[in-house]
Amino acid sequence: MNPQRRRWLRQLARRAGLGLAWAGGARAASAQPDGSSTPAAGPPQAGEGLADPVRRGRAISFPRDHGAHPGVRTEWWYATGWLQPGSTPAPAVLDDTGLLGFQVTFFRSRTGLASALPGRFAPRQLLFAHAAVTDLAGGRHLHDQRLLRWSEAPDAATGRAALADGDVHIGDWSFRRTGALPQSRWRAVLPAADFGIALDLNVVQPPLLQGDAGFSRKGPQETQASHYYSLPQLAASGQLTLGRDPRRGTGRAWLDHEWSDEILHPEAVGWDWVGMNLFDGSALTAFVLRRKDGSALWAGGSFRPPGAASRSFPPEGVQWQPGRLWRSPATAASYPVEWRLRTPAGIFEVRALADAQELDSRGSTGSVYWEGLSELLDAGGRRIGLGYLEMTGYNGPLRMG
Repeated sequence: MNPQRRRWLRQLARRAGLGLAWAGGARAASAQPDGSSTPAAGPPQAGEGLADPVRRGRAISFPRDHGAHPGVRTEWWYATGWLQPGSTPAPAVLDDTGLLGFQVTFFRSRTGLASALPGRFAPRQLLFAHAAVTDLAGGRHLHDQRLLRWSEAPDAATGRAALADGDVHIGDWSFRRTGALPQSRWRAVLPAADFGIALDLNVVQPPLLQGDAGFSRKGPQETQASHYYSLPQLAASGQLTLGRDPRRGTGRAWLDHEWSDEILHPEAVGWDWVGMNLFDGSALTAFVLRRKDGSALWAGGSFRPPGAASRSFPPEGVQWQPGRLWRSPATAASYPVEWRLRTPAGIFEVRALADAQELDSRGSTGSVYWEGLSELLDAGGRRIGLGYLEMTGYNGPLRMG
């Protein structure tokens, strides 16, 4: 472990109220060849001994793989979408009146520290969460974040992530799957400082296994990969509260669950990604990992028409061409908020529906990134879908351990 990462994790631990864990000169665990670390007593620590390395050919199995994978370094559950007033979502959203965007992300990080220390307060695993709401009419982008250690104690001072199914809690923020497979429901409840999220995301399509049956390459080396699946076209319903103003509605959402030991090549400074729900029921994913000079290091994605098998994109089949830039007044980072996207499934335009959708998460994950509600246009300029665009590494190289 490099000294920069060790200092960063110590800072995170202090923010999470874990300062006592460093008393007595706690030392980092030695990583094993399979990516696991030395197990210790108690449910969260025992999870670290569940060696299940990311590898091609590993079958994705549900509901187990909706749950946490604490033997690998990094993991996230990530839901984005939009809500409109009314009890029935419009089949094609051409009028943005009342349209709200939302983002809910829970992260888990295996720190590689304090494995030799007994007790539930040792920071072997940390949980983070980001939440945001975009109010197009009000010109507002509200966001908040949380950071806590992983513990099985269900109290407001700790977080936990279930192993057998999707169920992540950080204090009073939660994201949980319920119901019988294959149809099921994800419930997101996040009371934030200036807004609130209380949504049901109902599964209406089978999981989309990204890459090679859920093994998703993220670089030129086989080890630079993740296990990755998506749940597109989720039927969203519930309430987004802006200040004291509750807004109920319906819409569509997208859920990603991804876990990895090594996801970034040393030359990669960040990535651009889209997850788009098309109005005809199709699902489009595309991403590119960038070098410092802006050139593509690796790319990929997928397209799944309604009722048909998905098609994975080879790295050479995806091209991102940046368009108009927006400069953040807070960080001075410049983001392309319009893109021309070439894929084997067609040529598309991606346009942000609001420029100011930057998130400063230096109080939790330590990064600044842009994540926002965007539209997808076909080659003729017609809106054919809505989804989220994510851009990282524009305020400095992204570091993921």
